[in-house]
Amino acid sequence: MINGTARLAFVASPTPEAQEALSVFVREHGQIAPEDADLIVALGGDGFMLQTLHRYADLGKPFYGMKLGTIGFMMNHHVSDGLLERLADAEVAKLRPLQMTAQTESGNPVVTLAYNEVSLLRQTRQAAHVAIDLNGKERLEELICDGVMVSTPAGSTAYNFSAGGPILPLGSQVVALTSIAPFRPRRWRGAVLRSDTEVRFRVLDPYKRPVSATADSHEVRNVLEVTIRESTEEGVRILFDRGHNLEERILAEQFSSG
Repeated sequence: MINGTARLAFVASPTPEAQEALSVFVREHGQIAPEDADLIVALGGDGFMLQTLHRYADLGKPFYGMKLGTIGFMMNHHVSDGLLERLADAEVAKLRPLQMTAQTESGNPVVTLAYNEVSLLRQTRQAAHVAIDLNGKERLEELICDGVMVSTPAGSTAYNFSAGGPILPLGSQVVALTSIAPFRPRRWRGAVLRSDTEVRFRVLDPYKRPVSATADSHEVRNVLEVTIRESTEEGVRILFDRGHNLEERILAEQFSSG
């Protein structure tokens, strides 16, 4: 996808391993500012890749990650040699984020994006009480739980899967609605929804049972209501080595025994 004359911007997490790799790649390929580059190469783990997407998505550049962190589901293997050849042969995955609008006690709405998931979590020892509306219609009068989330297919293998939610195929145009440690209804485990569904969480007792909302790593505390819908923005393009793309990784995860 990227030819041999591509201008590359390298960004790296602050870990010693990522910083050492950054020095090697810059020495070999040079360094271009992200605004002027043809592609942004992120060196780190999935958390750093998410930070990079949030920081530079507006530039409209493709991203290519190398795993130099703990978790690298969104990353390629770190190999110092042959980067340009790998980029030229890479496959593209397009991710469309969720848009979260959170109403807080202060009265000021907070709008942000999430490429993995939007989650609501209790802030104190007391369980959260949340009502769930879909496209303006109440579907669950009261969910008593530690939390609840909406996950994209790309994020479905992360927190969503750990909470018992389904793994979603990339490009399936659905999202996962998953409860976190539900107490009532005890057997309710969530739902799979069309990606264009508007999900609204209403916190039923926000002062006695405060709830925070998190879009990827952006946390908003003391929320009263949170609305989630698929973003109308174009989304981002992430490159993967051929044969190891995100769709294949999601499929393999569904058959993993680990």
